[in-house]
Amino acid sequence: MIATPDAHRNAQTLEAAVRGRSLWDDALRRLTRNRAAVAGMVLLGLLFVLAAVGPYLTPFRYDAVNKADVWAPPLTAGHLLGADALGRDLLARLLMGLRVSLAIGFVATSVSLLIGVAWGAVAGFVGGAVDEVMMRVVDVLYSLPFIFFVILLTVTFGSNIFLIFVAIGAVEWLTMSRIVRGQTLTLKNKEFVEAARAAGLTQGAIIARHIVPNLLGPVVVYVTLTIPAVILAESFLSFLGLGVQPPMASLGTLIAGGAQDMELAWWLLVFPSVTMVVTLMCFNFIGDGLRDAIDPKDR
Repeated sequence: MIATPDAHRNAQTLEAAVRGRSLWDDALRRLTRNRAAVAGMVLLGLLFVLAAVGPYLTPFRYDAVNKADVWAPPLTAGHLLGADALGRDLLARLLMGLRVSLAIGFVATSVSLLIGVAWGAVAGFVGGAVDEVMMRVVDVLYSLPFIFFVILLTVTFGSNIFLIFVAIGAVEWLTMSRIVRGQTLTLKNKEFVEAARAAGLTQGAIIARHIVPNLLGPVVVYVTLTIPAVILAESFLSFLGLGVQPPMASLGTLIAGGAQDMELAWWLLVFPSVTMVVTLMCFNFIGDGLRDAIDPKDR
């Protein structure tokens, strides 16, 4: 018998129905139907491109001083977004500041992700005295004031952008570890974990192969909400003068400088503030979309 095209299509449809969709396929389908999340991803991708290549395309360097262009308003003297008190182009500094803030957000969040997931998974799975000691360490670190920790690092090692990665990453992983520990306590008594124990897998192998992969849902959602929190923390430190140091720029330093000169040059505050708001809204929309897509109660 010769198979007709309709029969071939019916066979493919039946095969797809039997195979079904994985939970991640279903989550991706839900995410792509969330217009706010999709718009956030598109806009955030555009911001990443601007931060990556934008500083190389502007006619001015971010740290180039031009006394003839001091306080130049937008669309004058070749400055699209204006210039600051030293005649530095605001567009170039804004793109560089966006790059620095995004880099700090992702690097510090990656540090907190690696430490927090490992710490929380081990504490929750092993349990007993190990869990008690590890979580008491988290409580002690929680009690240390964040600003005091940053000031201590700055006084000891000097002002350095890498210290911001260390300071923020050393604090943000604490919440991540608690979330992961709570999820691990729920997972470690599941049937697939008992089957892995019966198969003779070590505790480390069970954590790496079975516990951590099943934590990816809530962890991914929390990461999208941690990145804007890290960016805000860096902006707060830079606003206080403890973060990124001149001539390097971040969104926090630009907003701090714009707040001081807003009566003379409104553009120095408005454009960095709008960029900050748009960036944080994109991450929040993506985080909300991921939460709705992965939430098992919505499946």
